[in-house]
Amino acid sequence: MEVERVQVIASVCAADGVMPPEFIRSEHEQPGITTYRGPAPEIPVIDLAGADRDRLTIAVAEASREWGIFQLLNHGIPREVIRELQRVGKQFFELPQEEKEMYAMECKPGSSEGYGTKLQRELEGKKAWVDFFFHYISPPARVNHAIWPKNPADYRKANEEYGKHLVGLVDKMLMTLSRGLGLEEHVLKGALGGDGLELRLKMNYYPPCPRPDLALGVVAHTDMCAITFLVPNLVPGLQVFKDEHWIDVNFIPNAVIVHIGDQIEILSNGTYKSVLHRTTVNKEKVRMSWPVFCAPPGEMVIGPLQQLVGDESPAKYKPKKYKDYAYCKLNKLPQ
Repeated sequence: MEVERVQVIASVCAADGVMPPEFIRSEHEQPGITTYRGPAPEIPVIDLAGADRDRLTIAVAEASREWGIFQLLNHGIPREVIRELQRVGKQFFELPQEEKEMYAMECKPGSSEGYGTKLQRELEGKKAWVDFFFHYISPPARVNHAIWPKNPADYRKANEEYGKHLVGLVDKMLMTLSRGLGLEEHVLKGALGGDGLELRLKMNYYPPCPRPDLALGVVAHTDMCAITFLVPNLVPGLQVFKDEHWIDVNFIPNAVIVHIGDQIEILSNGTYKSVLHRTTVNKEKVRMSWPVFCAPPGEMVIGPLQQLVGDESPAKYKPKKYKDYAYCKLNKLPQ
């Protein structure tokens, strides 16, 4: 199945300067029109260095209730580990096109891993200005190294090292979020499958775009998973919808950006908010990002935690297997 890659389209656009119409968003989506340029609040920033448990719990819970997104400083993942993750990812996307196509998702119908271009069905038939690569990094039973890029040769080492550090940070944040709901530390992770929690890494590659005011790298969405941990390269582009405005996420070097996803909103019965966000692109520079989506196993039933439901706080969401939730989300069907 032949799929036109955005990276290839971008190289043609660089030569002729013409923006293909399928990438031009309608006016209500165009970032040139809809990005808020006035004074705006900044995304919460939480420094893990020296923060005692109670202060950390309050800060994370407040950010998750009010924003659904925050940035972590001194998170414990060494800078060099993040730099290596980014280096090998960038090198993969610089490979010849035919070599990248060896990993194409389209050759493996039903697969949620590999190299690809289009993910969600878009109602207006428009396309996002991004190519990507998905693969699991945890738990070990879910990891299939045959799908991972063989080139560069140290791709596996860099990703395994990042995954090893990230798992600890995921656990710390889930424990903190549990405490923020007044629950025991283990509750949220247990409700998401415990050690079966699945971590799927996505490399996003946004090539230079001739009209970044008209296009989007990723359309507005909330993450269907439980929680997302993201590191970007040095080119900003993430925006969040807050107080009826699209605002830029302030870029902080070496921070890890955390998004609350749909499943934690559901488990918390709406106390924590899944963040509506999108990605813009750049005219001169390649933007890349490495989100890791942390999700329950597909057969796991996710609904509001019983401890948070009562006569005065009835359940706002119906329990559903995660795989069924994901199917509805990807196919724009009601939940």
